Amino acid sequence: MKGWFKGEFMAYKPGGMEAQAANAMTFAGSELFRRTFEEGMAMVEETATYLDGKGRAESKLLPSKAALTYAGESMRLTTRLMQVASWLLVQRAVSEGEMTPSEAQNDKYRLGAREICRGSRPEGTDLLPAKLVELLTRSMNLYERVERLDQMIYGRPEVAPAGVTAQLDRLQAAFGRAAE
Repeated sequence: MKGWFKGEFMAYKPGGMEAQAANAMTFAGSELFRRTFEEGMAMVEETATYLDGKGRAESKLLPSKAALTYAGESMRLTTRLMQVASWLLVQRAVSEGEMTPSEAQNDKYRLGAREICRGSRPEGTDLLPAKLVELLTRSMNLYERVERLDQMIYGRPEVAPAGVTAQLDRLQAAFGRAAE
Protein backbone atom coordinates (compact mmCIF):
# COMPACT_ATOMS: atom_id res chain seq x y z
CA MET A 1 0.00 0.00 0.00
CA LYS A 2 3.05 2.22 -0.08
CA GLY A 3 2.34 5.28 -2.12
CA TRP A 4 -1.44 5.02 -1.65
CA PHE A 5 -1.73 8.55 -0.29
CA LYS A 6 1.33 9.90 -2.12
CA GLY A 7 -0.16 10.46 -5.53
CA GLU A 8 -1.28 7.08 -6.79
CA PHE A 9 -4.76 7.34 -5.38
CA MET A 10 -4.74 10.93 -4.16
CA ALA A 11 -8.21 11.54 -5.57
CA TYR A 12 -9.76 9.23 -2.96
CA LYS A 13 -12.86 10.90 -1.52
CA PRO A 14 -14.81 9.64 1.48
CA GLY A 15 -18.55 9.88 1.11
CA GLY A 16 -21.61 8.63 -0.69
CA MET A 17 -22.37 7.03 -4.03
CA GLU A 18 -20.90 9.82 -6.14
CA ALA A 19 -17.61 9.68 -4.25
CA GLN A 20 -17.56 5.88 -4.49
CA ALA A 21 -17.99 6.06 -8.25
CA ALA A 22 -15.13 8.56 -8.49
CA ASN A 23 -12.98 6.37 -6.24
CA ALA A 24 -13.70 3.28 -8.33
CA MET A 25 -12.79 5.04 -11.58
CA THR A 26 -9.65 6.59 -10.10
CA PHE A 27 -8.49 3.30 -8.63
CA ALA A 28 -9.27 1.29 -11.76
CA GLY A 29 -6.99 3.56 -13.78
CA SER A 30 -4.16 3.70 -11.25
CA GLU A 31 -0.72 2.16 -11.19
CA LEU A 32 -1.68 0.54 -7.88
CA PHE A 33 -4.49 -1.31 -9.63
CA ARG A 34 -2.21 -2.41 -12.47
CA ARG A 35 0.39 -3.81 -10.03
CA THR A 36 -2.24 -5.49 -7.85
CA PHE A 37 -3.91 -7.01 -10.91
CA GLU A 38 -0.61 -8.39 -12.22
CA GLU A 39 0.31 -9.77 -8.80
CA GLY A 40 -3.08 -11.41 -8.33
CA MET A 41 -3.16 -13.04 -11.75
CA ALA A 42 0.45 -14.21 -11.44
CA MET A 43 -0.35 -15.78 -8.07
CA VAL A 44 -3.37 -17.58 -9.55
CA GLU A 45 -1.17 -19.04 -12.27
CA GLU A 46 1.65 -19.95 -9.86
CA THR A 47 -0.80 -21.66 -7.52
CA ALA A 48 -2.49 -23.63 -10.30
CA THR A 49 0.90 -24.81 -11.58
CA TYR A 50 1.97 -25.86 -8.08
CA LEU A 51 -1.27 -27.62 -7.13
CA ASP A 52 -1.46 -29.49 -10.45
CA GLY A 53 2.19 -30.49 -10.40
CA LYS A 54 4.62 -30.56 -7.51
CA GLY A 55 1.90 -29.97 -4.92
CA ARG A 56 -0.06 -33.00 -6.05
CA ALA A 57 3.06 -35.16 -5.74
CA GLU A 58 3.92 -33.69 -2.32
CA SER A 59 0.38 -34.26 -1.00
CA LYS A 60 0.60 -37.99 -1.81
CA LEU A 61 3.61 -38.30 0.50
CA LEU A 62 1.85 -36.80 3.52
CA PRO A 63 0.45 -38.79 6.45
CA SER A 64 -3.36 -39.07 6.33
CA LYS A 65 -4.11 -36.26 8.83
CA ALA A 66 -1.72 -33.91 7.06
CA ALA A 67 -3.19 -34.91 3.68
CA LEU A 68 -6.63 -33.92 4.94
CA THR A 69 -5.23 -30.58 6.14
CA TYR A 70 -3.52 -30.15 2.75
CA ALA A 71 -6.82 -30.72 0.94
CA GLY A 72 -8.69 -28.22 3.11
CA GLU A 73 -6.00 -25.56 2.95
CA SER A 74 -5.52 -25.92 -0.80
CA MET A 75 -9.28 -25.37 -1.21
CA ARG A 76 -9.05 -22.28 1.03
CA LEU A 77 -6.11 -21.07 -1.07
CA THR A 78 -7.98 -21.45 -4.36
CA THR A 79 -11.11 -19.84 -2.89
CA ARG A 80 -9.08 -16.83 -1.75
CA LEU A 81 -7.41 -16.43 -5.09
CA MET A 82 -10.64 -16.83 -7.07
CA GLN A 83 -12.29 -14.17 -4.92
CA VAL A 84 -9.36 -11.81 -5.50
CA ALA A 85 -9.21 -12.56 -9.24
CA SER A 86 -12.95 -12.01 -9.64
CA TRP A 87 -12.77 -8.68 -7.82
CA LEU A 88 -9.80 -7.56 -9.90
CA LEU A 89 -11.56 -8.51 -13.14
CA VAL A 90 -14.57 -6.44 -12.09
CA GLN A 91 -12.30 -3.45 -11.44
CA ARG A 92 -10.74 -3.93 -14.88
CA ALA A 93 -14.25 -3.97 -16.38
CA VAL A 94 -14.90 -0.64 -14.63
CA SER A 95 -11.63 0.73 -15.99
CA GLU A 96 -12.51 -0.33 -19.53
CA GLY A 97 -16.05 1.05 -19.33
CA GLU A 98 -17.68 -2.40 -19.54
CA MET A 99 -19.24 -1.95 -16.11
CA THR A 100 -20.25 1.10 -14.11
CA PRO A 101 -18.92 1.72 -10.59
CA SER A 102 -22.52 1.40 -9.37
CA GLU A 103 -22.75 -2.09 -10.84
CA ALA A 104 -19.35 -3.01 -9.34
CA GLN A 105 -20.62 -1.97 -5.91
CA ASN A 106 -23.33 -4.66 -6.04
CA ASP A 107 -22.78 -7.34 -3.37
CA LYS A 108 -22.38 -10.08 -5.98
CA TYR A 109 -19.25 -8.32 -7.32
CA ARG A 110 -17.72 -7.49 -3.96
CA LEU A 111 -14.99 -9.54 -2.35
CA GLY A 112 -16.69 -12.48 -0.68
CA ALA A 113 -16.26 -15.76 1.16
CA ARG A 114 -14.74 -13.93 4.13
CA GLU A 115 -15.41 -16.73 6.62
CA ILE A 116 -13.54 -19.23 4.47
CA CYS A 117 -10.80 -16.91 3.27
CA ARG A 118 -10.01 -15.32 6.62
CA GLY A 119 -10.45 -18.44 8.73
CA SER A 120 -7.61 -19.51 10.97
CA ARG A 121 -5.28 -22.29 9.94
CA PRO A 122 -6.00 -25.66 11.51
CA GLU A 123 -3.51 -27.63 13.56
CA GLY A 124 -1.03 -29.62 11.55
CA THR A 125 -0.01 -26.94 9.09
CA ASP A 126 3.57 -27.46 10.22
CA LEU A 127 3.39 -30.81 8.35
CA LEU A 128 2.39 -29.15 5.08
CA PRO A 129 4.85 -28.59 2.24
CA ALA A 130 6.74 -25.29 2.56
CA LYS A 131 5.53 -24.06 -0.84
CA LEU A 132 1.87 -24.52 0.12
CA VAL A 133 2.43 -22.64 3.39
CA GLU A 134 4.17 -19.84 1.47
CA LEU A 135 1.25 -19.60 -0.99
CA LEU A 136 -1.24 -19.58 1.89
CA THR A 137 0.59 -16.71 3.56
CA ARG A 138 1.00 -14.69 0.37
CA SER A 139 -2.61 -15.26 -0.68
CA MET A 140 -3.85 -14.14 2.74
CA ASN A 141 -1.79 -10.96 2.50
CA LEU A 142 -3.16 -10.28 -0.99
CA TYR A 143 -6.73 -11.03 0.09
CA GLU A 144 -6.42 -8.63 3.04
CA ARG A 145 -5.03 -5.85 0.80
CA VAL A 146 -7.83 -6.31 -1.73
CA GLU A 147 -10.36 -6.38 1.11
CA ARG A 148 -9.06 -3.00 2.34
CA LEU A 149 -9.23 -1.61 -1.21
CA ASP A 150 -12.78 -2.90 -1.63
CA GLN A 151 -13.84 -1.29 1.64
CA MET A 152 -12.13 2.01 0.86
CA ILE A 153 -13.70 2.25 -2.59
CA TYR A 154 -17.18 0.83 -1.99
CA GLY A 155 -17.62 1.00 1.78
CA ARG A 156 -17.95 -1.76 4.30
CA PRO A 157 -20.30 -4.57 3.31
CA GLU A 158 -23.28 -5.20 5.52
CA VAL A 159 -22.48 -7.93 8.01
CA ALA A 160 -25.11 -10.15 9.50
CA PRO A 161 -25.48 -9.66 13.26
CA ALA A 162 -23.72 -12.26 15.36
CA GLY A 163 -24.36 -13.94 18.66
CA VAL A 164 -27.21 -12.83 20.89
CA THR A 165 -28.29 -10.03 18.53
CA ALA A 166 -28.78 -12.51 15.69
CA GLN A 167 -30.77 -14.83 17.95
CA LEU A 168 -32.99 -11.97 19.12
CA ASP A 169 -33.52 -10.83 15.52
CA ARG A 170 -34.60 -14.35 14.52
CA LEU A 171 -36.98 -14.59 17.48
CA GLN A 172 -38.45 -11.19 16.65
CA ALA A 173 -38.90 -12.19 13.02
CA ALA A 174 -40.53 -15.50 13.96
CA PHE A 175 -42.86 -14.17 16.66
CA GLY A 176 -43.44 -10.87 14.90
CA ARG A 177 -44.83 -12.76 11.89
CA ALA A 178 -46.90 -15.07 14.12
CA ALA A 179 -48.54 -12.11 15.89
CA GLU A 180 -49.59 -10.45 12.63
